[in-house]
Amino acid sequence: MSADRSVLRQAIERGERDGGSIEFKERLTREVHLADGRKESLAAQLRHRVLSGDGEATYVVGVTDDGGLAGIAPDRFSETMDVLSLLAEEADAHIHDVDTWSVADVADVADAAARSDAADATTTVDAGTTVEAGETPAAGSAADPPGLVGIATIREGATLETDEDHLVIGTAGHVDHGKSTLVGSLVTGQADDGQGGTRGFLDVQPHEIERGLSADLSYAVYGFDETGSDDCVPVRMDNPHRKQDRARIVAEADRLVSFVDTVGHEPWLRTTIRGLVGQKIDYGLLAVAADDGPTKTTREHLGILLATELPTVVAVTKTDLVSDDRVDAVVREIESLLRDVGTTPLPVARHGVDAAIEEIDASVVPIVETSAVSREGLDRLDTLFAELPKRATPERGEFRMYVDRSYDVKGVGAVASGTVNSGTVEAGDELLIGPMADGTFEEVTARSIEMHYHRVDRASAGRIVGIALKGVDESAIERGMVLVPRSADPDPVREFEAEVMVLNHPTRIRSGYEPVVHLETASEAAEFTPESGRLLPGDTGRTQVRFKFRPYLVEEGQRFVFREGSSKGVGTVTDVGAVADPSPADD
Repeated sequence: MSADRSVLRQAIERGERDGGSIEFKERLTREVHLADGRKESLAAQLRHRVLSGDGEATYVVGVTDDGGLAGIAPDRFSETMDVLSLLAEEADAHIHDVDTWSVADVADVADAAARSDAADATTTVDAGTTVEAGETPAAGSAADPPGLVGIATIREGATLETDEDHLVIGTAGHVDHGKSTLVGSLVTGQADDGQGGTRGFLDVQPHEIERGLSADLSYAVYGFDETGSDDCVPVRMDNPHRKQDRARIVAEADRLVSFVDTVGHEPWLRTTIRGLVGQKIDYGLLAVAADDGPTKTTREHLGILLATELPTVVAVTKTDLVSDDRVDAVVREIESLLRDVGTTPLPVARHGVDAAIEEIDASVVPIVETSAVSREGLDRLDTLFAELPKRATPERGEFRMYVDRSYDVKGVGAVASGTVNSGTVEAGDELLIGPMADGTFEEVTARSIEMHYHRVDRASAGRIVGIALKGVDESAIERGMVLVPRSADPDPVREFEAEVMVLNHPTRIRSGYEPVVHLETASEAAEFTPESGRLLPGDTGRTQVRFKFRPYLVEEGQRFVFREGSSKGVGTVTDVGAVADPSPADD
C-alpha cells in the first residue's frame, strides 16, 4: 500500500548508523540470506536494531547501503518480505507494518548530491549482477513492472495468536458506561483517578478499530501465571505506553486474556456488530453504569451478544458514585432485562464466583458489581478470566473463511483477510471464492498465508489471517464473500427463512421492510416478509429474508443482526431455500 513519502525520506536521511535502529537492505532471497549461517548472523543484526530502537526497528528495503533507490521487482518483493519475516521470527520479533512505493513515485527522495556523485558509478546487487547507477537492478527491463521500495516496521516480541491458553473477551456497552476505564484498571492493576485516567492507557479510537485486523482490534492484554498453587497470579502491564510491554505479557503469562473493543455509541454500532459477529470471541463483557442503568444501547448490545450465542458477563460499573440502594436497583433492572430476553441472571455477589464459572453459558449471565476507582469486584473478574475455559471452536470438516477485508498489495497481489471459521487452510491449497454477483465462484490458489505479517504454512479455525490469492483480481473481491475448498459445492442463495426477535422499532415491521442484514461478514440490504404479516417491538416470529442485490453463502443455524434507522433485531437462519435466479438482474 502506498504511504506518505516523507516517512521514506526521513528514514533515508537518518541513514544506517552504528547503534541505530535503521537498516538498509537492497533485496533478500532465501537462497542467499537463509543459507550457511547467514540467517543467524542477519537475525542477530535485526535483534540489535530492535534493541537500539527501544523495541522497534525500521528496515528500508529496495535501497543500497548508501540509501540509493534500487527497487525490487514486484514478484520478488514478496520473497524479501518472507525472508525478513523469518529473520524477525528468529530474533523473537515480528513485522508490525509495511509501506511500499514505486521507485518512479519516490525518485526524488534520495539526496540529490548523493545521486549526482553516483551518476557514473556502478552498483552491485546481492545476487552479483552489475548494472549502471540510476537503473533499477531488481526491476528488470523497461517492459517489466516498476521496482518497489518498502519500509517494514519491526517490533519486539511474537504476535498474539489464539490458542488454548488465550482467552478473547469482547467488550460492549454504552459510550459513557466505563468499559475502557474498567479494562484499563484490569490490565494495569491500577485504580482509576475518578476521571477515567486508566482509559488513557488503552488509547483506542474508533477509526483505529475500523481500519484494523486482529492487531488493531485487540486493544488491551494481560495474563495469569500458574505458580503451582490453586491461585493464578495476574501478570499486568507495568507501563502500557511502552511498545514492548505487550511482548513481556506474552512471554511471562501462562494464560493470556485480550480484549476486543466494540465501541459503544450509536454511530459506531456497525463496528460493534462487525466485532462481535465477524470475530472468534470467547466471552462478552457488557458494561452498565450504576449511575445511569441499562440504556437503549445496552439492550441493543445485549441482543447482539445473545444473537451470536456468546456467553456474557455483565459488569455494573461506577458503583463508587452511587448508594448501595441504587446499585441494588440497577442490578434488579438488569435481572429483569435478562429475563425478558430469555436468559437467567446470576448475581455473583449472591451466588459466588465458582457458581458463575460453572454456570455461565449463552443462557446464564453472571452480574458483577465493580468500581475502577475502589477496585471493588475486579478481583472477581480476575478469577473469572483466569478460570473460564476456552470455548471450543465448532469443527467442520472443510475449510471456510468469510472475507472481512481485501487488499491489493504491491508485489503480492490480491489478499483476502478474515477469521478462519472452520477447518484448516495451507499455502498452495486450491480454493473457490465467491459468490460473485451472478452466483458463481472463481477458482483461486492460496499463494501464501500471513498473520501479523508473519508468513505461516497453515492456519486453523479461530485464526485471523490474510491469504494472498492467485487467480482473482482484488477488485473482484467483496466483503461477505467466502473462501472454501475447490472440492466444495457451495450453493449461494438470495433468500432464506429465519426466526427473528425485534429489539427496537418505532412502530411495526410489515412485509416489504428493508433493513441491512449483518450475517458473518456480509452487510447487505434485504427485504423481510413476516409469516404473520407484521412484527411488533419485542416480538419473536418467522420471516422470509431476501437479499436485494446479490446472493451469499448462507447456512441453517447461522446468527445475524438486522438494523434500519432506529430499528434493530437479531435472528437465526432456519431454512435455506434453493438457488432461484441468483443474478441481481431481476431487481
